[in-house]
Amino acid sequence: MESINQTMQKLYQTPEFRNRYEQLKQEVLENPDIRKFLESHRHLVTDRMIQTHLMKLYEYISQSKNCSDCPGLSRCVNMMKGYEPSLVVSQNQIDIHYRPCREKRIDDERRKTKKLIKSFYMPKDILQASFADFALDSEGRLDAFEYAEHFAAGYEPGKSLKGLYLYGEFGVGKSYLLGAIANQLAEKGIPSLVVYVPEFLREMKQSVGDQTLNEKLDTVKKSHVLMLDDIGAEAMSSWTRDEILGSIMQYRMHEQLPTFFTSNFDFGGLEHHLTYTQRGEEEKMKARRLMERIKFLSIPIKLGGPNRRHQ
Repeated sequence: MESINQTMQKLYQTPEFRNRYEQLKQEVLENPDIRKFLESHRHLVTDRMIQTHLMKLYEYISQSKNCSDCPGLSRCVNMMKGYEPSLVVSQNQIDIHYRPCREKRIDDERRKTKKLIKSFYMPKDILQASFADFALDSEGRLDAFEYAEHFAAGYEPGKSLKGLYLYGEFGVGKSYLLGAIANQLAEKGIPSLVVYVPEFLREMKQSVGDQTLNEKLDTVKKSHVLMLDDIGAEAMSSWTRDEILGSIMQYRMHEQLPTFFTSNFDFGGLEHHLTYTQRGEEEKMKARRLMERIKFLSIPIKLGGPNRRHQ
């Protein structure tokens, strides 16, 4: 039985195969990425290695190297969807290593978050929100929009920037603006977490029994950018205020992690809400302590205008 090398030698003798092989080799060696790779590894790569691993080099140039023109993870053109190639030299061989691309990393982060936090799910229009559709026709909206754009454009992980505390009546677009910021950050490869607070706190109570509370709490506390939607709409208890919200705010204040809020209450109204528990207990100092952390983390802006849910 012939070896693969013997078979290739015979094939190479045919004019058609030889011409195609030479064309392929020329295409590969003229590729800017291949030339850059060979130049940076010129002391390690031999002509024999190039010839032996020509198809590896061709595989590399046929794959997408970045996400700038990516049609989306579901339509990824690469052999391994969601993975981008890099060339390496190891033990006198040229090989390709695949690593998760930016789109896959974002998708993995979101999948992980969705698995842990059911309240991550938001209305479809919020998840598809964009700055382009945010109306600038009433009180506070221009200020909020300008800060949101500034934040989305300038934020990088590890950078200390305050979030927004957006308050106002129902349906004026508070949650929508959070979604627009989250989508803009996602385009930069920065994950964020949008949490509907009333549902999240209900879930945290249930998580005590299934022993997932600490895992879920850590996910929220340590998110790069956290957005707490509708704080103040929950039924307040000492435990949810002090052990859940208090723990989250303390960690994020200490680490100076960007945190956004929406609420129907202004700062004064939220402090009043946090003061009184379901049992009628009045705990002013604990409420004030939590409010100090919220004020440290965010800039308050009132959004006015009509209820856009009914338009």
